Amino acid sequence: MRNLAGGLQKIGGALMLPIAVLPIAGLLLRLGQPDLLNMPFVSAAGEAIFSNLGLLFAIGVAVGLARGNHGAAGLASVVAYVVASRGAQVLITVPPQALAGVAAGAVDLAAQAYRTHELAKLSVPLGILCGLCAGPLYNRFHTIELPSYLSFFGGRRFVPIISGVAGLVLALLFGTQWQHLEQGMDSLSRSVLHAGAFGLFAYGVLNRVLIVTGLHHIINNIAWFLLGDYHGVTGDMQRFFAGDPSAGKFMSGFFPVMMFGLPAACLAMYHAAAPGRRRAVGGLLASMALTSILTGVTEPIEFTFMFLAPLLYAVHALLTGVAFIVMNLLQVRLGFGFSAGLFDYVLNFSRATRPLWLLPVGAAYFALYYVLFRMAIARFDLRTPGRERQAAAAQGAPAQPDEAAALPAGPVQARPRQWLAALGGAANLASVDACTTRLRLVLSGRGVVDEPALRALGARGLVRPAGNVLQVVVGPVADRLAEEIRGAMQEPGDPATAQAVPSAARESPVVVSAEDAALAARLLTALGGRTNVQEVLRRDGRLLVTVGSEAAVDEVVLGTLPLRGTVRAAMRVYHLLAGPGAAPLAAALQALLGPTPPQTGLG
Repeated sequence: MRNLAGGLQKIGGALMLPIAVLPIAGLLLRLGQPDLLNMPFVSAAGEAIFSNLGLLFAIGVAVGLARGNHGAAGLASVVAYVVASRGAQVLITVPPQALAGVAAGAVDLAAQAYRTHELAKLSVPLGILCGLCAGPLYNRFHTIELPSYLSFFGGRRFVPIISGVAGLVLALLFGTQWQHLEQGMDSLSRSVLHAGAFGLFAYGVLNRVLIVTGLHHIINNIAWFLLGDYHGVTGDMQRFFAGDPSAGKFMSGFFPVMMFGLPAACLAMYHAAAPGRRRAVGGLLASMALTSILTGVTEPIEFTFMFLAPLLYAVHALLTGVAFIVMNLLQVRLGFGFSAGLFDYVLNFSRATRPLWLLPVGAAYFALYYVLFRMAIARFDLRTPGRERQAAAAQGAPAQPDEAAALPAGPVQARPRQWLAALGGAANLASVDACTTRLRLVLSGRGVVDEPALRALGARGLVRPAGNVLQVVVGPVADRLAEEIRGAMQEPGDPATAQAVPSAARESPVVVSAEDAALAARLLTALGGRTNVQEVLRRDGRLLVTVGSEAAVDEVVLGTLPLRGTVRAAMRVYHLLAGPGAAPLAAALQALLGPTPPQTGLG
């Protein structure tokens, strides 16, 4: 079950990469319209993005799932998608009635147009499946070694080849079963859309509830890209931008909550703060509120009270579901390219139906959220920002002298090496990714994460959806911070990640057992043999091994050895977590290598 949760987490994060391109698509599509710039080539450029969402999902999902987010997985997904889509088109059978009345000379063109139209409805699920194939195939085969006469096609070059084979399988599936796949999508659309108010309410509630796990991206993709059909265009978001007057049901309900409700919650938390602390927390709360109003990014606010007051968060989720019902009853149809913020509201105002109704509904939600939060904070003495000192004093604990340190969710300004140290160092991070507002981490040893230090650095919430998976909510800077942490992991001599062993400890005699020698021999083989290992260093409970060629390292075998974890921390550098057995293992490995490890060139 934990592996399933971790896999879904990874997929949910990967889905955010292609969605990140939608704001520019919506912007170009809208600006090019006659009532704005009246530049058809600009709107055509935006339409091109929406028309190729399947390909974008294939690339984004594959890169998101690939180890190190390597671009080779994206190339492999393109190969899989092209093979699958073109192969499926050839296999699609055109019914005779679709060609009735077509002139003899245009039959081939009409048949091709029919195949293209039908496959377009399945382009997004096809793209996602191609990404789900290419990403794991990269992780499995990017270090594969082939016989010498085929060695050119080994390593990463093999991944597009095997992905093309996977594309053929998908082509066979979609080309022969396309009618059943479309019927399944139609049945799903009818069941959800015909559920009426209950379906919208359930979607709104689940969307907020699943935020804690990050799985809300999955149900969003179903609603925004699969449900409904308007002239061959599927999904609430795509149909909205294609001009479907009924589209927008699964987006309109977010606007009252994101533009009015949660900013009111920030105002309530500000007024509930101790008078002497309001100045300290005002900037934080104002920044989160403004982010929610303008862009619709709400997770920094939600994680401020999600764990402090679960009942209050449950009310927030229910109010989100109610917002969908209210907007639907008023026949309001709003849409967005990114999220339900002011930017998208203004940009898509002319495309919307009855958009001015948002103002009275939003005003009601502002008042409702403000009153509920003020009452709940006072009634349950919630330790929201600015109330920490009062809570500590009430319990007889000493007040914190530093105002900035008292903030549980300050701005992310610390250097990435400080974040890396709080996360347990490079050896503790098997994977570092990010979505819109959170770091998505896979840990080698979860117990060494310093949660108080992370909160002091600016983390607004921590979620552990699986045993070795950690999510850290940091706000919209998550992607940049993840990149900086990955860069810090590759810095040599980083005191946050590697403490040199004291000389006295190095000089202590090390006893090497037969088991240590056997493990060292297996380890050396997995690392590509004596000629591939250039350097072995010990840092406390870890071995830092530099190899000549990553392609020679068998990471699959390496992962089966009785070690606490293995991490490729930098190019050609592996961290091997051995714990207390690091010293004898290093000695045994060094004995196999000899006094001076051989140097291997990269040519």
